[in-house]
Amino acid sequence: MEYRVEDKYIITEDKAAYIEAMLKEVCEPDAHGVGGRYNIRSVYFDDMYDTCLRENEAGTDNREKYRIRSYDINASVIHLELKSKLRGYTHKDSIELSKKEAISLLNRNDRLWSDMEADSLGVNRDTYLIKKLCAKMQYLRMQPVVLIEYERTAYTYRVGNVRITFDRNIGVSRDYMELWDNTPYMMPVMPRGQLILEIKYDELLPDYIRQIVDIGSLNKTAYSKYYYGRISI
Repeated sequence: MEYRVEDKYIITEDKAAYIEAMLKEVCEPDAHGVGGRYNIRSVYFDDMYDTCLRENEAGTDNREKYRIRSYDINASVIHLELKSKLRGYTHKDSIELSKKEAISLLNRNDRLWSDMEADSLGVNRDTYLIKKLCAKMQYLRMQPVVLIEYERTAYTYRVGNVRITFDRNIGVSRDYMELWDNTPYMMPVMPRGQLILEIKYDELLPDYIRQIVDIGSLNKTAYSKYYYGRISI
């Protein structure tokens, strides 16, 4: 299982504009969206003990979070994702879902995995993530708890498999079934004028990128959109 470095920083829009202008000279915009910009909506799950929330608050290093993520309101791209953190490194497992499957999980149908085994005969797809989540639904009462939305601008740099993202306009809603609504009501999570800069890479961050981002002037944070979304509502 491959883990990556994922460093986060809270920055201002002025700082972001300066960094983005420099990155555009050497990086490629992410293939998603237009000019590397797109919207993300994620429904996060937690169990009856609020384990994910409490582990985020305590800074527990070895932890997991499940989420259903959609990249557009037409539900053409939906994933079930398991985000893992171990000794400061992160890993993401992902499987594509149909809208029907996603709705079944949001409705807490913990028998979905057995139905899928019958429906997926002849389909080359690993349903391990779904089975694992459904087992937690049954034994730990894992359920969807919050909807998080934000606008992402992303850039990539081939050397070091670098991905740099700027996440703006982060909002939260208790009504996770609004995942595909045109105009869900979202409560702002961050103060106006602030955003999250994330820098992800395999092992070493190229010096040229490090200089552009000017990491030495920034304060690293363990900011979790899920955690701050939960405590905001």
